[in-house]
Amino acid sequence: QICLGLVKLLFYLAHSPLGSIVLLDFQPRQFVMVDGNLKVTDMDDASTEELSCKEDNDCTLDFPAKSFPLKCSSAGKCEGINEKKNLFNAYRYFFTYLLPHSAPPALQPFLSDILNATGDLRYGINETVTAFEKVLHLYKSGLYLQKRPLLLKEYIALKGFRTVEAEDYKCWPSYSHLGCLLSVHSPEEAAAICNSQSQCQSFILTQQRTWTGRPLASFQSSPTDLIPDANAVVYIKRSASSGKRL
Repeated sequence: QICLGLVKLLFYLAHSPLGSIVLLDFQPRQFVMVDGNLKVTDMDDASTEELSCKEDNDCTLDFPAKSFPLKCSSAGKCEGINEKKNLFNAYRYFFTYLLPHSAPPALQPFLSDILNATGDLRYGINETVTAFEKVLHLYKSGLYLQKRPLLLKEYIALKGFRTVEAEDYKCWPSYSHLGCLLSVHSPEEAAAICNSQSQCQSFILTQQRTWTGRPLASFQSSPTDLIPDANAVVYIKRSASSGKRL
């Protein structure tokens, strides 16, 4: 969410009515989240000036660990230097820290491609926005889910009940520090996640939704302590419920 908001912001800056705008003091502290949207807080160091040049050798974009040769345009300006400077700063301050850890395994190769392409400046901001929106579509639609054996049949669904909220086993990247709370596309995906975790014996799809509209599923090590809830469904592993009265 943060990275997508950032590239949309950089897309606007690259195509603003004033021309391509560069953020000269590009630091994470210059950004805040407001109602789920990333905002830049300080435009004092923004500029529409692009580096003047006489030849391509005048257009090297230098960073502490990397340099990029750019073209000198017929107008005597280094082509795309503002856009590329913003994009590489987004890569080194945000993408490298957030993208490798923020998606289901099936989507991680797509994010790795974005990471590598922006790190080498093979993508401009237009291509970067398109790539992010493709990943978002796959994520929201569930198209990233690989065909696999149906695992939900291994669970008993108890409609009209939910489990008591309590501290339980932890997982990454959980939305709660008290237990294992993950976003899922469907009960079938939740069943696959539960099967992949040795501690998990049951799960429930909560009424909470993420910014993409996906429900949050709470995974638990014990299927006991059920309480009535007309809007809830508890899914319990058949192996965990065998021999017990439900």
